[in-house]
Amino acid sequence: MKDNYTNKTIISPSILSADFANLQQDVEILQEAGADWIHVDVMDGHFVPNITIGAPVVKAIKPHAKIPLDVHLMIETPQNYVESFIDAGADILTFHYEATKDLTEDVIGHIKSQNVLVGLSIKPKTPPQEILRYLLMVDMVLVMTVEPGFGGQTFMRECAEKIPVIKQNAPENLIIQVDGGINSETAQFCKELGANSLVAGSYVFKSNNINEAINSLRV
Repeated sequence: MKDNYTNKTIISPSILSADFANLQQDVEILQEAGADWIHVDVMDGHFVPNITIGAPVVKAIKPHAKIPLDVHLMIETPQNYVESFIDAGADILTFHYEATKDLTEDVIGHIKSQNVLVGLSIKPKTPPQEILRYLLMVDMVLVMTVEPGFGGQTFMRECAEKIPVIKQNAPENLIIQVDGGINSETAQFCKELGANSLVAGSYVFKSNNINEAINSLRV
């Protein structure tokens, strides 16, 4: 699956900004509008100050998702929930370095053994140098350009400056994803720095035309 995306910008709209009472409908709308992946933000109220959805919701939307489910675990002890989210249908499973620290390599291996793509994410205050040793082990790095926990926040430009550091030390096929305050303008900035996957929630769902909003991120 990863090889199919090495020459394009992967657009992964976040359903954090969707209508939770109509998730099936919104997932289908995103697919029809040309989204590449569906980004699912999982928050536990401990690692980040918000609670969203868990594996049962991922399982519920999986039958309606014809494109990969890009599941982002913003939770403590993510290693305890790997099987739950993979069984529920996650195609890409991303966890936070800050949540695993010395166990990071073990968690990467655990996820890879389940035959899904593995992503490693860092919060705004984490220097990229802390994760360089893992770049050959993962399929994707997710750079947060807001403090994780809530949608609709303002893009933190200084966080995007981590992208070139990661790219310079990464294998050619590493996916570098950015999440937080992404719109057509900040998307262009991130792509110029080397990002090749973009997560956008509010920008997509609050637009008058979801198709045009997704296309504007790709240009």
